Amino acid sequence: MTEITEEEARRHKARMQNRKAVQDAEVAAKTGEKGLLIVNTGPGKGKSTAAFGLALRMLGHGGRVGVVQFIKGAWKTGEREALSVFGERVVWHTMGEGFTWETQDLERDIAAARRAWDKARELLDDPAFALVILDELNIALRYDYLDLAEVVDALRNRRADLHVVVTGRNARPDLIAAADLVTDMGAVKHHFAAGVKAQAGIEF
Repeated sequence: MTEITEEEARRHKARMQNRKAVQDAEVAAKTGEKGLLIVNTGPGKGKSTAAFGLALRMLGHGGRVGVVQFIKGAWKTGEREALSVFGERVVWHTMGEGFTWETQDLERDIAAARRAWDKARELLDDPAFALVILDELNIALRYDYLDLAEVVDALRNRRADLHVVVTGRNARPDLIAAADLVTDMGAVKHHFAAGVKAQAGIEF
């Protein structure tokens, strides 16, 4: 490591003091607090993973978490097994029957999505929950299995302190417009393209 001169250390300290003053002023100006509508979308891996990381954070602060999984079938996943140790503080509903190319039955897919949305509405209306995760809801909306206006209206009009995370590729513009936080996860490189299969602890 190059030796740092006293002058370099002094200039660095002055820059960091100025930066801290700007950062502190910006943070102090943010006084609002509300339940957030968060959308994790994009072609990259990690949308659901990020949502379940947020669930763990909420549980760490004593909050209760509800999960409704659209589309995905009854897979045995690591996140569900791990979060089960929290008992009744996590309520989990896997309502899908698999991706549409697996079921190959449009009527069945729509019916499954409607059942999942009905369950989601129950959780959204339950004041016991601090966070509700609607996993792969974006896929159900993309294929028009659910009425977009109905879903966006329900999410907009949820109670003021409830946080909701919606995951899945191809988030619809109306949902993005309604959201407080949107993250588009890009696909830079994926091991699947190199012939590596889905693995326990990584994909599920």
